[in-house]
Amino acid sequence: MNLPNKLTIFRICLVPLMVVIPFLGITGEVMKIPISYLIMDFIFIIASITDKLDGYLARKNNQITTFGKFLDPLADKILVLAAMVMLVEMSKIPAWIPIIVLTREFMVSGYRLVAVEKGGNVIAASNWGKLKTVSQMLAIMLAFIDMHSFGECFTGNLNGVELIINVMVTIMMVVQTIATVFSGLDYMKGFKDILKQS
Repeated sequence: MNLPNKLTIFRICLVPLMVVIPFLGITGEVMKIPISYLIMDFIFIIASITDKLDGYLARKNNQITTFGKFLDPLADKILVLAAMVMLVEMSKIPAWIPIIVLTREFMVSGYRLVAVEKGGNVIAASNWGKLKTVSQMLAIMLAFIDMHSFGECFTGNLNGVELIINVMVTIMMVVQTIATVFSGLDYMKGFKDILKQS
């Protein structure tokens, strides 16, 4: 097994570690942020770095494999959705955000299956897809250290650094949601062409 694939598996292994942190009873705070939140955020950041690193290494060293093509996007979905579900449970973001993300992922996965069966080409990631990935990662990283709920910046109850972080989380979550919808629609254009061919 090559290094990119090992990094992908490592990323998947980080997910249960991130999920179990809240149950370990870790106490203490740093700048009013619970240490457990900081640990989860650190794990997510490391996992996100491996996401970029494994793709870069695979292309640079010509180590792109079928196993990697299957597992890499799956690892990304597991990481992002696990983090978002945790953020919902922590009352940091509303449930409709991961629902939209999950719906998009199911639609894209279904399209890919049909495309392979019909012998079509799966379209490459568009600018919307790239924006979705970047904004998603940034939004989640910031949300773990945001001590307030999505959109609370509009209540007028926050100020200083807390206000800035909440504004950034709220904006990035909205941006990633919009990019998620439009990147999904890009895929559906390809699905429409496949249906016409059949």
